[in-house]
Amino acid sequence: MLQRLRSKNLHTWVSGYGRDVWQRSLDRGHRGLRHILFAVCDHYEPLWNQPTEQVGERRVAAWQHGYPKLAAEFRDADGRPPQHTFFFPGEEYRPFFFDRLEPLIEGGFGEVELHLHHDDATAESFRHDVLSYLDTYAKRGHLSRSADGRVRYGFIHGNWALANGRPDGRRCGVDNELPLLFETGCYADFTFPSAPDITQPNIVNRIYWPVGDPSRKRAYEWGERARVGHRYHDRILLVQGPLALVRRPGSLRIRIEASSLTAKDPGTPARIRSWLDQHIHVQGRPEWVFVKVHTHGAPEHQAESLLGKGGYEMHRELNARYNDGVRYSLHYVTAREMVNIAWAAMDGKTGNPNAYRDYELAPPPLVRRA
Repeated sequence: MLQRLRSKNLHTWVSGYGRDVWQRSLDRGHRGLRHILFAVCDHYEPLWNQPTEQVGERRVAAWQHGYPKLAAEFRDADGRPPQHTFFFPGEEYRPFFFDRLEPLIEGGFGEVELHLHHDDATAESFRHDVLSYLDTYAKRGHLSRSADGRVRYGFIHGNWALANGRPDGRRCGVDNELPLLFETGCYADFTFPSAPDITQPNIVNRIYWPVGDPSRKRAYEWGERARVGHRYHDRILLVQGPLALVRRPGSLRIRIEASSLTAKDPGTPARIRSWLDQHIHVQGRPEWVFVKVHTHGAPEHQAESLLGKGGYEMHRELNARYNDGVRYSLHYVTAREMVNIAWAAMDGKTGNPNAYRDYELAPPPLVRRA
């Protein structure tokens, strides 16, 4: 049994999950209308598995043509179509990929943020690469700006290895990644959950601030839950998606629910229910429920599901069951909008979170608002 637990790396997070379950059992919750903030964060890699650039371009073209058709079928409580945040790997940037992706951004279907794989990096090489990619993205009209004009961005670490989080030190190399991200303009990290990977922290189902020494390895293991009435302005926010142990449909077996959308594991009604059951929220604002799911949407088999049957069925369920205006109100959000709304909650804002999509960080220049 112990060996089985370790093979799934449950030892890295199961006690944190137990604490989360216990705390939720003590929470009386919210009896009124719940606002569901739903974000899809895509580790979007057109060159996954090292294909030719022509194959990569066909992958992006499939989204250019397929996503508007999917999104046209659905609207949230605010009249917005499903939103997709493309965390695009800096090392895979090609101008013709963005030429195909940008009509989606201009059409109001999502935004671009930064995804980065790196191995054996140093603080200097990491900073150089991040700033270079940010400059490229910003010149094309992507990424938000702060009031002083500084580029701001959301981040996902390739291979989950944030802050040198693997025991062997592979796929990163930079212990002090969290402060470096903040220094270069990052407002939030969206890497987790990473279970069953060894990098998964023992903080589960939280929006939280890293605390303690931010320059140490796996600095994300120490955190303070985001709550109403308190905000840090000197560090990035960590935004997690749902993580749980759930029963497989029609079976007594238990599976890890790590909020990953795949062709084999699409967004079914049971999975959507489990995402909401984790009740990720800013403490003190239980009526705003944050659901961040992730995917690797560029490869053909994944795209076929996300743009086809799997995607349609997920959005039908979200709209049919979680957008009645009485028990639930559905809000499709980008990663940036999700963080803006979380900050608004921390600042004591109430009511309809739709009012706070652009609370501090404005839309990127390429995004057009009706």
